[in-house]
Amino acid sequence: MLPRLTTTAALARGYKPCMGAASPTILVLNAGSSSVKYELFSMDPERSLVAGEVETRSTTPREAAERAFAALRAEGHLDGRESLVAIGHRVVHGGDLFDGPALVDEAVLEGIRSLMPLAPLHLDAALAGVAVARDACPGVPNVAVFDTSFHRTMPAHAREYALPRALAREHAIRRYGFHGTSYAYVASRAAAMLDRPLEEVDLIALHLGNGASAAAIRGGKSVDTSMGMTPLEGLVMGTRCGDVDPAVPLLIGERAGMDASEVHRALTRESGLVGMC
Repeated sequence: MLPRLTTTAALARGYKPCMGAASPTILVLNAGSSSVKYELFSMDPERSLVAGEVETRSTTPREAAERAFAALRAEGHLDGRESLVAIGHRVVHGGDLFDGPALVDEAVLEGIRSLMPLAPLHLDAALAGVAVARDACPGVPNVAVFDTSFHRTMPAHAREYALPRALAREHAIRRYGFHGTSYAYVASRAAAMLDRPLEEVDLIALHLGNGASAAAIRGGKSVDTSMGMTPLEGLVMGTRCGDVDPAVPLLIGERAGMDASEVHRALTRESGLVGMC
C-alpha cells in the first residue's frame, strides 16, 4: 500500500506558489476518457473562479491538458495575482495500491503506471495531466484523488467474482468500482438536502455521462456498484459496451481475426451508444 494523504496540511506540504502572491487557490483537473475538465477555486473566500472543458476526441491527452492551462492563462489566471496552493487530479483507478488521496511523487506515479492495464484510456489521460501541471507550475504540490477509494467498503460478496480464488488473488482480479468522487459528493449533498446525517442516508445513485454507472450507498458508504475491475463493466455507455456475455470478446477475436488490443478497442471505443447507432 502506498502512503495516503489524509490532511490538508499534508496536501500543502512543500508548497511553493506557482507565480507569486496573493489569494490562495486550488486547481482541479479531471482528465477523463473523452475530455479534460478544469476548475479553479479561491480558498479565501471559498468560491469557484473559472471552469472549462477541453474535448480529447481530436487531440492527445497531453495536448488537451496544455490547452486547459493555456485557457486559464488567457482568462487572466495563474499570472501572479493568485497563489496556487495545490493541483488536484481525479484518477480513475487506484487498484489495491491507493486507499485515499496521495501526494504525487515518483513512487505514486510508478504505482499509477502499474495499473495502466486496468484503465488505459483514463490513466494515460491522468498521467498526462500531472505531467503538464508539473511543467506549468513547478514546485506546486499535485494530489491524486482515486475514484476507486470510495468503493473499498464494498463487502466481499459485492467485490469478488466467481473465479478460482487463487487466480483472482494472484492477479488482483475483483470489482473495484468507479466514479467514487462523484458518488461521495452526491451522497453528502443528498444528506444535506434531506437535513439528515450522512450515516442515516441510504441511496441508489446514478452517474450518467459518456461513462455511466450505478451505486448502492448505505450510510455514506458504497455497498455495491455496477462497474467492476475496469470501467468497462455495467451500464451501456457512450462508447463502452457495458455488460456482455464473457464469451463475446473471445468469439469476436476468433471470428474477426482481431488480437486482444483490437478487441479491447472495439469494446471501449466503438461499442455502447456509438456502436448501436
